[in-house]
Amino acid sequence: MEQTIDPTLGPVLARTGDERAVLDSFLDFHRGVLLRKVRGLSDADAGRRLVPSATTLAGLVKHLTLVERNWFPTLLAPEPGDVYLTSEEDAVASFTLGDQDTVAGLTEAYERACARSRSIAARFDLDHVVPHPQLGEVSLRWILVHLIEETARHAGHADILRELTDGESGAI
Repeated sequence: MEQTIDPTLGPVLARTGDERAVLDSFLDFHRGVLLRKVRGLSDADAGRRLVPSATTLAGLVKHLTLVERNWFPTLLAPEPGDVYLTSEEDAVASFTLGDQDTVAGLTEAYERACARSRSIAARFDLDHVVPHPQLGEVSLRWILVHLIEETARHAGHADILRELTDGESGAI
């Protein structure tokens, strides 16, 4: 029996595309997985701690919003006052929810950050190199691969947390 693959999946559609199309589609796929993991949850459920660490579904969205801003605008198209965040305090704060943090607000901020990242990245070739405060230099190619890795890792965390929250499972 021939197995069919859902043709709406970006990585499947880009399976014969160039390197940029493949990288962009995998990053967008994992961004979408993260968003699907929080959709339909109450603020209380998305903010509930289910593991010993401070990791929550809403906190993952908040963290990845900072990650998008840190790697794309701050490195590739910095504006006055932009600072690349590197401290342990910044990392903890990126997961920490405040009273004003809602699923709707966090997902909107993440979607805006991702759109801005896409727009900025599209302006540069994959070989474009920028200074990095800890690594020396990084190329856009490296940034994209790193963001695929980080987003996929946290989408996996979100998958587990969502299953612990209400039993929903699966990447899609």
